Amino acid sequence: MFLKDYHQDKPDGFAFSRAQASRFAKGVAADFNPIHDEDAKRFCVPGDLLFAMLVSRIGLHQRMCCTFSGMVGSDLTLHLESQDGHGRILDAAGKEYLDMAYAGDKNHDMALIEHLVRRYVHFSGQNFPPILVPLMKEKAVMVNPARPLVMYQSMTVDLKTVDLKAPDIVFSGASLDVDGKRGTAHLRFDFVEEGKVVGCGEKIMLLSGLVPYDQTEMDKMVAFYFERKNAFAA
Repeated sequence: MFLKDYHQDKPDGFAFSRAQASRFAKGVAADFNPIHDEDAKRFCVPGDLLFAMLVSRIGLHQRMCCTFSGMVGSDLTLHLESQDGHGRILDAAGKEYLDMAYAGDKNHDMALIEHLVRRYVHFSGQNFPPILVPLMKEKAVMVNPARPLVMYQSMTVDLKTVDLKAPDIVFSGASLDVDGKRGTAHLRFDFVEEGKVVGCGEKIMLLSGLVPYDQTEMDKMVAFYFERKNAFAA
């Protein structure tokens, strides 16, 4: 599978280098969050890469609910456990970073899984600015420009069938709940094949350290994002 370029197999599991995780974030997910830069002080492997690894190994299930519980650093050896309707990614000490509860029918067609993974992570990686900025503006809050902190909390998928060919993922709505300096963003999407909705999903993100919305500062953040994106494309 295409993920061979974005991880290292080890005798006791697998790991991600900074270069591999950063290439996945930018090249596959179009995610230009500075936390995924190779030289970032607070470097973190993209949650979407963990999800991609897990689903590629245990298969596509009709119902999946992923919960992220820790930030993965570079070169950390991880392994996968799968039993009792749960797939988990853990380190050697037993610390859990991702849990995926799954149920229903299963499809292990790697071509379909790669197609869906690529579609989903590309959708997921482009939440900022087109989705999150209007939500923050509507609520008159924004992440702190000096220390923007947006964390991936969970993702759910509910498919009518796993007998699929090449569905697209279409954004279907979003909302932002604010509680003081914390926010919870709900991003919803549909799986569409041949013009028919064949499933739905939701991604939940946590925003911390919120400050009052400032259009000038937000414009700077958006400009910085596109500078990085254009530099990568060049």
